[in-house]
Amino acid sequence: MRNLNPSVYVDPAVFARECERIFWATWQLIGPASRLAEPGQYVATEIAGAKVMAVRGKDGKLRALRNVCRHRGARILEEGEGRCNMLRCQYHNWVYDLDGSLRQAPWFGEDAGFDMKDWPLEEISIEIWRGLAFIAIKPAGPLSSQLGDTVPELADEPIEDFHCVAERRLEFDANWKVYTDNFVEGYHIPGIHPGFFQAIEFEHFETTAHDNLIRMTAPPREGLFYKGKWLWMWPNWTLSLFDGGMNTSRINPLSEARTELIYNFYFADTSEEKRAAREDTIARNIAVVEEDFGICLETHKNYATRGYSPGPLSPRHEQGVAWFQNRISEVLAG
Repeated sequence: MRNLNPSVYVDPAVFARECERIFWATWQLIGPASRLAEPGQYVATEIAGAKVMAVRGKDGKLRALRNVCRHRGARILEEGEGRCNMLRCQYHNWVYDLDGSLRQAPWFGEDAGFDMKDWPLEEISIEIWRGLAFIAIKPAGPLSSQLGDTVPELADEPIEDFHCVAERRLEFDANWKVYTDNFVEGYHIPGIHPGFFQAIEFEHFETTAHDNLIRMTAPPREGLFYKGKWLWMWPNWTLSLFDGGMNTSRINPLSEARTELIYNFYFADTSEEKRAAREDTIARNIAVVEEDFGICLETHKNYATRGYSPGPLSPRHEQGVAWFQNRISEVLAG
């Protein structure tokens, strides 16, 4: 198999189709459900530019809503997490209840045809799976179907026992698929991650593709903080295990040429005595991730300047790349 045509990575029209057919049609990881446990707690984020929020209502029900005022389309909540008693648009001070219903439209004037009941915030889909919250704008199918082989893969891992203690956001100038191609293969480890390379038995590194899951494994040597298993799930989230915890990430495209990674770090032991150890694990995780940015940036430049024609994929190391690129091709053609 050959690599995808570089135009698929740099064409704004392709990116627009990906937003519609992939990001706005699938379940997107927005972080730990613990951030939404109590009435008034919310998480506001973006999914490939689409503004969304999840909020726990006063009635105890968890809802997901478009973070878009029904009046003139302004954003209501700034990106992030917090707690609130109402949802107020700063533009013209329209006020919504936490269930999305419109409560006030001040200084609007008399309009016989205007009824506040007709203008609630648009509700979208939200589900919780094993302590992780997922939002879907227009889901093409249920979360259980999208998770596929992730469910049995993680069945014996105590991920509900891990507590989220930190979030890190990273941005770089490359297409989201350039980064994903890189994540789902270990072929680049000797050249890009020399320290990581020394900490694993690379000759036994294995990549296998499953139902909406790509699994990478390698026997760790002494001193490696990872447990030797790295998972990528369709279409754009990851989970990596380490002793006493895990990290998750969402690969969120900002444009056809810029990508954001939203990492969350979870630990079983959140005691003060283990703070330094946790911070060290987080720092080493981020250091490995950042080592990929330079090669992704230069690869994207070569795609954008037509300096590259599709080359062959390794049957040993790039099964994950082939699976991902086949799925992308199917979706774009569909």
